[in-house]
Amino acid sequence: MKHILSGFFILCIFYTTSFSQKKKLYDVNANPVEQFNKAIENAKLKNKHVMIQIGGNWCPWCYKFHDFYENDTELDSLLKSNYIVINVNYNKKSANESFFKQLGYPQRFGFPVIVITDADGKRLHTQNSWYLEDGKSSYDKKKFKSFLKNWTVEAVSDETYK
Repeated sequence: MKHILSGFFILCIFYTTSFSQKKKLYDVNANPVEQFNKAIENAKLKNKHVMIQIGGNWCPWCYKFHDFYENDTELDSLLKSNYIVINVNYNKKSANESFFKQLGYPQRFGFPVIVITDADGKRLHTQNSWYLEDGKSSYDKKKFKSFLKNWTVEAVSDETYK
């Protein structure tokens, strides 16, 4: 029993240490309204949409999702050519309720949750990331690629359908 408890204790320390040393995805001190306004400004200049990944440093699936698209050159390229990507921290105790209200309360879907807006800040789509998972322990490239293509500036432009 003593060896089992020792092993469990070591495993907990290893997990906590390795997780805490990971790059923080979310700036817990950032003002999401300021983040969003900068992203919108940049999106207008570059004719792109904004992809907001909402979650927290406490969320292992948020890291999985971010690593999934950042480590895949095709997905990363597709994102960078069509979206301004920001990570917005969610905290129940934060005073950012009006920001999340403006986006239609995306936290109701769990985390990470993805919100796509146009360059004017209008919410176009909220995506529960669960639907982008592979059913195992990661995300599905084909599903995510399709999702990204469906919400580009060109995909939602009236000109595309004339």
